[in-house]
Amino acid sequence: MSEGVSPDTEMTPGVQGDGAAGDAPDERGVMPFLDHLEELRWTLIKAGGGVLIITVLCAFFSQWIVNQILIGPTRPDFFMYGVLGMNPSEINLLNRTITGQFFADIGTIIVVGLVAGSPVIVYYLWKFVEPALYPSEKSGMRFAAVFAAFFFLLGIAFGYLILTPLALQFFAQYTLSPQIENHFDIMTYFSMVSFWALGTGLLFELPVVVYFLAKVGILTPDTMRAYRKYALLVVLGVGAFLTPPDPISQIIVALPLLGLYELSIYIAVWVTRSR
Repeated sequence: MSEGVSPDTEMTPGVQGDGAAGDAPDERGVMPFLDHLEELRWTLIKAGGGVLIITVLCAFFSQWIVNQILIGPTRPDFFMYGVLGMNPSEINLLNRTITGQFFADIGTIIVVGLVAGSPVIVYYLWKFVEPALYPSEKSGMRFAAVFAAFFFLLGIAFGYLILTPLALQFFAQYTLSPQIENHFDIMTYFSMVSFWALGTGLLFELPVVVYFLAKVGILTPDTMRAYRKYALLVVLGVGAFLTPPDPISQIIVALPLLGLYELSIYIAVWVTRSR
């Protein structure tokens, strides 16, 4: 035994604090920092691999995805126009660059792959965080993980099925002169549809964000109630940013966001009582 080394610490593995990769967790479950980074690296690789597999699968159905999903809202027979009671006009798409259709096709597959693979990302991130939680915390984090994916997909569905048809028909029927015809560039069209869908998907994560902020004590129900009128102004501003400049579209988008804010208040109440 070396001089000056305590018998209690000489043979204890994984508690030296040197951060050497490959050290096993000690009896307290403590893992060195570099092992955490290695675990995070493999988590990201697995999540990325899952998304890549789903994206490749989507590539086999690229024709259907482009014709039915991407270009679907441009047709007057798109089913949501009947649901919304609209009288749609047919929208003509143009390709103005040599690589326009190619990159529109690739971009569509990537976006659809990311959306379809988002539950895979949430799952692997949950598996990375789960060992660090106490049993009482796991149920709350499991709730947050499931509902984060749910609200994200719900927001994307709202953006694609509600916001996109409203915005497209507004801009398609808006003319300065009868001599000017509206023909949308395929890349611009793809970018706007992706922006509307993914933008509302992120906005619908509001209850999940409030859950975490309330969990750490940053946000309280009383604070949210006190700032409700300011939240209404923010919601109307976001609705005006995402939608065409007509009040009906803005109200249609603002109402779900306001409903999510009210739901977030109840979530904050529940989290505060749990704490």
